[in-house]
Amino acid sequence: MLALLPKSLIKSDWVGRHDSISTESLHIALRGTAKVDRRTKDLVKRLKPGDIAVIDHADLDQVAAESLVKARVRAVINASKSISGRYPNLGPRTIVEAGIILLDEVGSAVMQDIAEGDLIEIINQDVIHDGQVVASGTIMTADRITELMDAAEANLADELDKFIQNTLDFAVREKDLILGRMELPELHTVIAGKHVLIVVRGHYYREDLSTISSYIREMKPVLVGVDGGADALLECGYLPDIIIGDMDSITDEALRCGAELIVHAYSDGRAPGLERLQKMGLEPLVLPAPGTSEDVALLLAYEKGAALIVAVGTHSNMIDFLEKGRKGMASTFLSRLKVGSILVDAKGVSMLYRGRMSARYLLWIGLAAALTMVIIIGKSDLMRQYFELLWMKIRIILGL
Repeated sequence: MLALLPKSLIKSDWVGRHDSISTESLHIALRGTAKVDRRTKDLVKRLKPGDIAVIDHADLDQVAAESLVKARVRAVINASKSISGRYPNLGPRTIVEAGIILLDEVGSAVMQDIAEGDLIEIINQDVIHDGQVVASGTIMTADRITELMDAAEANLADELDKFIQNTLDFAVREKDLILGRMELPELHTVIAGKHVLIVVRGHYYREDLSTISSYIREMKPVLVGVDGGADALLECGYLPDIIIGDMDSITDEALRCGAELIVHAYSDGRAPGLERLQKMGLEPLVLPAPGTSEDVALLLAYEKGAALIVAVGTHSNMIDFLEKGRKGMASTFLSRLKVGSILVDAKGVSMLYRGRMSARYLLWIGLAAALTMVIIIGKSDLMRQYFELLWMKIRIILGL
């Protein structure tokens, strides 16, 4: 399926491998079914292993890249620049380190020239459909990504200046978030006096949920999924109590799981996600508020009297917000300023410590178990007689 060029022209490292891309002189030849969408988070819902993802995603973020890797695509064709140089985004590196070909900056026309389900080929740096070259780009290699990331790091100071100014400007407009002027809906779910776990599908959310699994079992917090965070909870075996968001990156299955639904609307009352739920026969609550859905979830839990708020996968730094396309983080700054006294941010907690069972520990456990057996045998006549009979049988079998 891959060998569209003579084998002598195909670099063997690429055929059937999932190694990092690390050289500039590559000979690529592969074929696959194209799946096309400008919104990567919508596209991943339709991808199957071996597909070629055709996207238009400038500054490909890490979360989107991880979803493409999880879908086990054969290649990614990006109409835009995967790294524009504005800031160091980790998505391209994530793709390439997974051994997936990333053909970059092929031009926006590819989104019209290739249709969903087309059988396409990538030969070297060309995209071919029906024997015709429809687009050309640049294969992103590890060396190329490092070069672009270094340039982006150098530009980060200028981007930080703009980000800080936008944050301050929007903080004035969004101050109602912490002044208590947000009208909150009446909930069926009881939050007062309880722990609340708020899950956003951000970096390392699966690992973090796994790390705090004992906390979830013991404390039984109210589980709040922010948009795709509801799917994250379901993936990990938990049933959300509340789902809040604009409902654009959540599956129908999650929406029908029985959780209390809250559509986050714009401050003027417009709620784009409401129509989808109504078509599904669902009647959610609507909460108009500025800021992001995860900020509103934090404030909702706080205002409803949560004893403790634990946040997983939330966006909390400049890179997070630049990856989301936001120019500032006013609402997050304000909301965390208000709820900080009861907020525990569990984002990245799985990176803090990863326990490993060393051979030394296993040896000590084995010795402890053996010592316990010796004590039991020595104190129990029945056990001693059993092992004497067993030893006698072994001697008879071996002729000793």
